[in-house]
Amino acid sequence: MVTIRDVAKAAGVSVATASRALNGMSIVTAKTREKIEAAATALDYVPHSGARSLTKRKTDTIGVILPDLFGEFFSEIIRGIDLVTHRAGKSLLLGNMHGSAEETAQAIRAMRGRVDGLLVMPPNSRADTVEAVTRDIPTVLLNAQGTDNVTPFVSVDNYTGARLVTDHLIDRGARNIIHIAGPANNRDARERQRGYCDVLAERTGNGSPLILPGDFRDDAGREAARLLLTSGITFDAVFASNDMMAVELMSELRVAGLQIGSDILVAGFDDIPLARHVTPGLTTVHSDITRVGSTAAELMLRMMEGETLARDESLIIAPTLAIRGSSGGGAGTART
Repeated sequence: MVTIRDVAKAAGVSVATASRALNGMSIVTAKTREKIEAAATALDYVPHSGARSLTKRKTDTIGVILPDLFGEFFSEIIRGIDLVTHRAGKSLLLGNMHGSAEETAQAIRAMRGRVDGLLVMPPNSRADTVEAVTRDIPTVLLNAQGTDNVTPFVSVDNYTGARLVTDHLIDRGARNIIHIAGPANNRDARERQRGYCDVLAERTGNGSPLILPGDFRDDAGREAARLLLTSGITFDAVFASNDMMAVELMSELRVAGLQIGSDILVAGFDDIPLARHVTPGLTTVHSDITRVGSTAAELMLRMMEGETLARDESLIIAPTLAIRGSSGGGAGTART
């Protein structure tokens, strides 16, 4: 294996000078740097990542901490991050915390010294559970807005997305629209429920709509469908707070003999890849999950280069509506 000593010897410089040049330090003259880089190229020298991180006090690794690593929503977030970081030659270190503030703090502590920065999706979208333990490390929040007016973030406008999809169901003729909620302590879920409730009150006068409990997991969709089928509740549409619950609801309703898109209209939120491949295709709020990850990664790379980000460089993504067969719409129709 070629070492940095071999490069220094070939270039006729000290090991220290070769190290400074290969680590991009400006105190090495351009002429000397060119000579060292030429020697490294000729010898096919590959820096040892561990030694390099000690020298630079950098790891070239970004930590990603999510509430869960299961499901298409989280895989799309990670895919967006990887699209950017891979091109930049950075590695990812993944961790999860399953929702509690203490597990979040523990996951962050476990990454200290191993990463140059953190991309964190706070449990239940509460940024305050993260900010207190990340003040000394570059951090970008995913799907949450910071409370300190300092921590950059990338999030989705959940309220507007819920309004879009509820308006659409009413436009399609639905009046008895049931909502399957997300976790009660989750900010995203609360904003989606608020958008749904506001539109129903404004357009139909229904100030007390029926909201079924949910937790973003597929089991909740199945349970909601069984309750609706056996309770005698009158309904002509269901808006589920995420796609996984909507897909499982559709499956149960079909088994019961209902035609999705005509007998019952169904819509979800997130536009995970599965939404495009079920039959009929699921009408849903396209929140551009991959973009959430890629934009957050781009902000992180800038911070790792020493840039201080302005507050207005955080991003709230405006969702669009993907109209498909589950609401009686044409496949692939989009509306903002």
